[in-house]
Amino acid sequence: MAEIIQLTVSGVAMGVIYALAALSIALIYTAGGVVNFCQGGLVMLGGYFAFTVLTAWRLPYPLALVVMMAIMGGIGLVFQRLVYYPLRYAHRLMFIIAGIGMSVFLENIVQIVWGPAPLVVRPMLTMSTLNIGGVFLEPQAVAIVVVTGAILLFEHYFLRHTMVGKMTQAVAQDKDAASLMGINVGRMIAITFLNSTILAGIAGVLIAPVFYVSVGIGSILLKAFSACVVGGFGNASGTILGGLIVGLTEAFGARYFSPQYRDAWSFVLLIVFLLFRPQGIFRERISEKA
Repeated sequence: MAEIIQLTVSGVAMGVIYALAALSIALIYTAGGVVNFCQGGLVMLGGYFAFTVLTAWRLPYPLALVVMMAIMGGIGLVFQRLVYYPLRYAHRLMFIIAGIGMSVFLENIVQIVWGPAPLVVRPMLTMSTLNIGGVFLEPQAVAIVVVTGAILLFEHYFLRHTMVGKMTQAVAQDKDAASLMGINVGRMIAITFLNSTILAGIAGVLIAPVFYVSVGIGSILLKAFSACVVGGFGNASGTILGGLIVGLTEAFGARYFSPQYRDAWSFVLLIVFLLFRPQGIFRERISEKA
């Protein structure tokens, strides 16, 4: 039982990070109708900014998180204006190609600015491993679950109970109808990109102390994409659940089957869902999206 609890905490800790990255993908998909394949690069960028503000500038974690959110939010607005806006009426494939190109561009930029060597970021909590009733828990994993849980609750409140959040949801449902109701569609999409980029950056900050910061962090995009498919592409609640399922599958699969293929379990899960339930756990009504 103690081992199961430890694996569950470890799986949930990684799962909520996948959920953050998946939610950032889902927000842009629902608002703009496109999949941003640059989200992995933005997560990577968040990890490198975490190294700068935490290690180079030696800021405390709360202040570092605020600074990183401001930087990533600005990058999100620039990305929306320079990449999405010119292609908003083009075929979706054009934006997908542009997103992949931007991801490659960011990978080269970070290697020029920060160098090719992996970087180390200090954890949020420096205390030793917690021993609770014979269950050994990593403080960093507990901190990740708590911080990410608070962020996801805030996102839920923002999208469901604030005027701006409701307007972004209206734009996601029907851009033309939202425009007729007086909503500035372009502004709401820009806010969605800002929100999405901040979430990707936070995911990068949280995962940075767990792994070395390198261009390889961008591979989290594949796990986030799996979470979107498992939970239901375009469904915010589904992507969060999908992220948790992917994280738990990795943790238990690595422990009881093969740790060498830890990263493969999420793709096995993805293939299973694509074969037997491609709409995900929460079905999306594709017929209403035009």
